[in-house]
Amino acid sequence: MTFRPIRRFGDPVLRTVADPVTTFDDRTRAVVTDLLDTVDAPGHAGVAAPQIGVSLRAFSYNVEGEIGYVLNPELVEVSGEQEDEEGCLSVPGLSFPTRRGDYAVVRGVDLNDEPVTVSGSGLMARCLQHEVDHLDGMVYVQRLDPEARREALKQIRGTDWFWQD
Repeated sequence: MTFRPIRRFGDPVLRTVADPVTTFDDRTRAVVTDLLDTVDAPGHAGVAAPQIGVSLRAFSYNVEGEIGYVLNPELVEVSGEQEDEEGCLSVPGLSFPTRRGDYAVVRGVDLNDEPVTVSGSGLMARCLQHEVDHLDGMVYVQRLDPEARREALKQIRGTDWFWQD
């Protein structure tokens, strides 16, 4: 079991669009195992590969007892609206009201390059959108309206964990 450390806001890997998975080999299997082991910790709803320092389009999820992973995910449907506090393992200890779709569908593949579809509403929808954002080089605070984003960045800069390059 390998619990990987989480990269923090400011780390360049979190601002980089992740590379598609093109080979389904032992290295890819090891990354998926690490993602599943890391998301299994209490309080972890999702972990994207860039959060563990790997630039691959892969994420794991652990929402209301449903645990899994998706490789090369694409957000194919978002509908409705929800606004709730959202947090992130890469922005520890802070959360901010974030608007998301209330229902989301992600399509991708598994380790055998077979199609996978994950969908859900509420927390699952939020998780799917949040993790795909990570793969696109975006941390959720970038989605906040300008005033809320300024306040969030001020709070982040005031933490003892803020990673600066």
